[in-house]
Amino acid sequence: MTTPPDVEQGTFATDPYDPTHRSLRALREGAAKDNEVGRAARSFWRELPVLVLIALVLAVGIKTFVVQAFFIPSGSMLETLQIDDRVLVSKLSYVWGEPQRGQVIVFDDPRGEVGEPESVPSRLWRNLAESIGIRTPQSEFIKRVIAVGGDTVEARNGIVFVNGEATEEPYLPSYASTFDFGPRTVPEGELFVMGDNRDDSVDSRSFGTIPIGDVVGRAFIIMWPPSHWAGL
Repeated sequence: MTTPPDVEQGTFATDPYDPTHRSLRALREGAAKDNEVGRAARSFWRELPVLVLIALVLAVGIKTFVVQAFFIPSGSMLETLQIDDRVLVSKLSYVWGEPQRGQVIVFDDPRGEVGEPESVPSRLWRNLAESIGIRTPQSEFIKRVIAVGGDTVEARNGIVFVNGEATEEPYLPSYASTFDFGPRTVPEGELFVMGDNRDDSVDSRSFGTIPIGDVVGRAFIIMWPPSHWAGL
């Protein structure tokens, strides 16, 4: 009797519809899929450090050049901004323009205070924490623009006057009071800023006007907590 070719080649079933044949094929396909899954998992873990590094670079890059999350550490901007609120600050707002009266801005500390020197790891962690809003830059303030270059600003009987006209300030809390000062003329290229909570704010009344070049960006929205979502 002639031996079937399939038997000579070492196969266990000549009929492709034979149950044994189908079982062996399923085992081989399952093993191949397991190998693919294993390779994909190993590839993911090898690539994870690179992905994390790219994410960190992007976060710091976005924070440096485009938009930054800013953490509110004090009550100087109550009731507009609550302590622990997070706001988004656009760093592109003043590329083609200048700050206007009533806008909320973030700017470098005009007092020029410098902290202790940082190590490289500490600096990287600080930049990452600042970029996602879980830490506030110690060298930056957030206040509202009250007057711009060329304006004359003063306060009389609790009312702020700019160029002799009373300023409407609906953002002030009911308990806020503005002590008298001025008149002061704002130099060209500089800004006069104040916090909304006038009784608890270190601002241009004490440290003077700030150069526009020191402005980091414009705060344009409260992003956290969700119950405080609002434009600025």
